[in-house]
Amino acid sequence: MHRNLSAVALLIVTFAAHGQQPAEELDTPFVTTPPNVVRVMLEMADVTPGVRLMDLGSGDGRVVIAAAQLGAQAVGVEIDPALVDRSRVAAQRAGVAERATFVVQDLFQVDMSGADVVTLYLLPDVNARLRPKLFATLHPGARIVSHDYDLGEWVPDTTVEVAAPEKRYDGRKTSRVHYWLVPARIAGTWEGTAGGNTVRLDVLQRYQRVSGTVTWRGREYRFAEQPITGRRLVLRLARDRASPLELMLIATGEELIGRFDEGPLQGPILLRR
Repeated sequence: MHRNLSAVALLIVTFAAHGQQPAEELDTPFVTTPPNVVRVMLEMADVTPGVRLMDLGSGDGRVVIAAAQLGAQAVGVEIDPALVDRSRVAAQRAGVAERATFVVQDLFQVDMSGADVVTLYLLPDVNARLRPKLFATLHPGARIVSHDYDLGEWVPDTTVEVAAPEKRYDGRKTSRVHYWLVPARIAGTWEGTAGGNTVRLDVLQRYQRVSGTVTWRGREYRFAEQPITGRRLVLRLARDRASPLELMLIATGEELIGRFDEGPLQGPILLRR
């Protein structure tokens, strides 16, 4: 895994437990992920043949190799050349070297735009520094899975606790695995027509939650804290003395395509920025 640690004592204790000396340039100590936790991470990320996985701070390569064994095209990003060499040897021995590759690179500089899945086992301050890049770079529908540490203000969609009897470094014998589905980035103003009338959608977005207004024929329909799931957005718009109006949209780059399901706006809708 890539490195960053505020507690120098923990860094020293961790490396001593593995019979290693800490390298000054490393930001997070090398601590291995138990095999059963690796399995849960890959299951939560829905890693299947052809999936493009990137493990940021890949350590000894075990997540990348396990993903490659499932048929994924997996890349490990690791700043420690010795760990990269070790990982490459392990991939050769596992017979997955064609699908499991490793690069010596700073994880803050790597291009992750093509990844379907990003896995992490990094400390909270590193995750916080990575959070803007993950949100801005990964495509809608990509999955992020992190061992133990979350992304701060970007709240996980799901968190599970996993038994981890092999853990050595923090006294706990359990691990938390956090999962995020990357949402489309739709903040801003969208305009189009429905039922022959202009429709305007104004969106404020905070990761996978959106708030704002839909304006149609001079009337505003407000919505707040609605979830966007990958590219899919369903807005429930309150109406006086009537059941909520549902607006279902799919984000496709610079367009939102969908339909109103009932009421005066029933029918297809196309919105553009």
